[in-house]
Amino acid sequence: MTLPIFNSLQAAVAALLAALPAPPMVPRDGASGMSVVLFQIMLMIFIFYFILIRPQQKEKKRHQAMLSQLAKGDRVMTNGGILGQIVHATDAELTIRTAENTRIVIDRGHIARKIEDS
Repeated sequence: MTLPIFNSLQAAVAALLAALPAPPMVPRDGASGMSVVLFQIMLMIFIFYFILIRPQQKEKKRHQAMLSQLAKGDRVMTNGGILGQIVHATDAELTIRTAENTRIVIDRGHIARKIEDS
């Protein structure tokens, strides 16, 4: 035995649900989900390239150009922080004078920067 008010309430809820639009049909084959994941991975690779890899390559190219232009008389700083003036240069090595009677032979790749006279 049901009360008449519940029957009318049930009929009203059924009518409201019938009036709502049907949810859109989404394919469940998984292809669209895979393409979204693939797009996200490609986006991450693109971001990593422009934030990490490209600036590193530019800095390496700039450093190589600086190393190739070093000549006798240039003041330099090594990766270890030693300051000196180049007294002899070959393709692979540099001899720098760090004090009056002190000379150090180092690999050209271990020069951190050229010190500009100001």
